Amino acid sequence: MKLPGKSGNQTPVREFVLEGLPMAGQLPLLFLLLFLLIYLLTLLGNLVILVVILCDPRLHTLPMYVFLAHLSILDSCLSSVTVPKVLTGLVSPGGRTISFAGCVVQLYAFHFLASTECFLYTVMAYDRYQAVCHPLHYTTVMGRRVCMGLAAGTWLTGCIHGAIHTCLTFRLPYCGPHQIDYFFCDISPVLKLACADTAADRTLILANNGAVIAACFLLICISYAYIVAAVLRIRTAEGRRRAFSTCSAHLTLVILFYGSSAFIYLRPSSNQASDGMVAMFYTVVTPMLNPFIYSLRNKEMMRALRKLACR
Repeated sequence: MKLPGKSGNQTPVREFVLEGLPMAGQLPLLFLLLFLLIYLLTLLGNLVILVVILCDPRLHTLPMYVFLAHLSILDSCLSSVTVPKVLTGLVSPGGRTISFAGCVVQLYAFHFLASTECFLYTVMAYDRYQAVCHPLHYTTVMGRRVCMGLAAGTWLTGCIHGAIHTCLTFRLPYCGPHQIDYFFCDISPVLKLACADTAADRTLILANNGAVIAACFLLICISYAYIVAAVLRIRTAEGRRRAFSTCSAHLTLVILFYGSSAFIYLRPSSNQASDGMVAMFYTVVTPMLNPFIYSLRNKEMMRALRKLACR
């Protein structure tokens, strides 16, 4: 059955053209320098976090900083999936072209890394729950084997989740227009180009995203409900401040990440302009902010940074 508006001559698409960010076309040089600066700061900031954790004998044995090291790797990779292609598109119009296989790889890599980060935030919330609510048993419960198992589990589940999205998106035929109205290959703008009915795929993807985001966010909320209850039982103001300070950086990142993700992936219909702005924030800006949020709001990180600088 031929869909309305689709050509009867269904030649498979071999490449796509990424339209990029609408406002970048008028000032390409300015946006090129801005994105290049953000990208370099992202890589440098996350590299510094990794080096500090690996060089400090105490930090790289604590679960909180082991998870933070994984978060730095994820942020660097997540930014590298989208920003270099944006930069090449700003340098020349030909840089906006991406092969069909390249689009598949980009979509998979993005959702693999983003969902892994989603699961990692949940694990980090559980770690903070154990540290604040059960401090005497923390080292036993969050031993090295458990810590590494949780970290590996986030990568494995992210891998599976990304594969589900990729299979649902690219199992459909693509034979018509090849211009993606977005700055990278994401599910919604790519599905708009499919030469088939996408209603079932959109419903499955929405349900999958909804279940994952809602479950992870619910677990984080439950962890922080117990944390807040435990902190309020602390009698001294200094004790409460110290307990909250260990969670403030993680809570800030959770709000930034889940707020933007829910805005884009939990709506039945989407607006490419607003989605592009929000997606740019959590794929480009947030990975740059994460190292600064964790280093500036964590005394142990600042102490380790000063010690490394003195060396």
